[in-house]
Amino acid sequence: MTASARPHTRVMVELGERSYPVDIGPGVRHSLAAVLAGLGARRVAMVSARPEEWLPDPGMPSVVLRARDGEADKTLATVQELGRAFVRFGLTRSDAVVSCGGGTTTDVVGLAAALYHRGVPVVHLPTSLLAQVDASVGGKTAVNLPEGKNLLGAYWQPAAVLCDTDYLRTLPEREMLNGYGEIARCHFIGAGDLRGLPLPEQIAASVLLKASVVAADERDSGRRHILNYGHTLGHALEIATDFALKHGEGVAIGTVFAGRLALALGRIDAARAAEHLEVVRSYGLPAALPAGVDARRLIEVMKLDKKATHGLTFVLDGPDGPGLVPGVPEETVASALAGMDRTPD
Repeated sequence: MTASARPHTRVMVELGERSYPVDIGPGVRHSLAAVLAGLGARRVAMVSARPEEWLPDPGMPSVVLRARDGEADKTLATVQELGRAFVRFGLTRSDAVVSCGGGTTTDVVGLAAALYHRGVPVVHLPTSLLAQVDASVGGKTAVNLPEGKNLLGAYWQPAAVLCDTDYLRTLPEREMLNGYGEIARCHFIGAGDLRGLPLPEQIAASVLLKASVVAADERDSGRRHILNYGHTLGHALEIATDFALKHGEGVAIGTVFAGRLALALGRIDAARAAEHLEVVRSYGLPAALPAGVDARRLIEVMKLDKKATHGLTFVLDGPDGPGLVPGVPEETVASALAGMDRTPD
């Protein structure tokens, strides 16, 4: 059996004329040439944070541009560098861009594609678990500012996403855990209990959930907010630790906190709050606040969150499922943070 013929799962993100497939499984990267040909592209810029041998043959003239995963390069300066490289290569709006890397590379390349000539097709080859279950799907592209994460961005849906599970064999344990932070929070936003399922099934279930949410609310005007479960504190923890804490680790801790805060607001009972901690720990994820992080600093950063249009705002579980809760009193947030476990000094 050839690599391209090995079993895979396809999830469709249904957005009318902008619908696209997310293919999940071993060897799916080798369908890239067919995807690009179907777009009518004549040449492609391949932006990769991985070794060049990881890139499949695009079947057309191409240039490989080097990228680096990590928050340090998730800036407008990186987007500008990519745009200038596209110009030098002679990329037109009828050509295409490919990203190959983790979540930050996916975000940056997606934004560069959205801005270049006011939008060129982009195909994502996510190589980390985090990128496969979250960053590559849904069309959110963004870069950071010193004041906060993802504050400059655009919605730009990919033409296709190829989640090749062969890539995951190379990941260190901590990077796998980084992705499991996003999978763990899916437990509380409609995916059900994914623990114990084979990894490709966990990825497919996470993508299917996100696809259904994005199809119903592409631009965060309503239901899509639930995808930010655990992210408000998670993003603040990343910034407060100068990104020593990885995104999925922050989301895991943020998920535990979301359970405590929902309990404090009377939205859930103690058993449901305890379930948040149980699920996060079952994936081997961190559940405690880092020892040296000041709670007041976290609150100040959370006030800058994109959702915070009416005071401190969180996505929290409740009697009718997860929902956006604005105007949470600062003292309630501070109390919930004070009740969190801390890692040893």
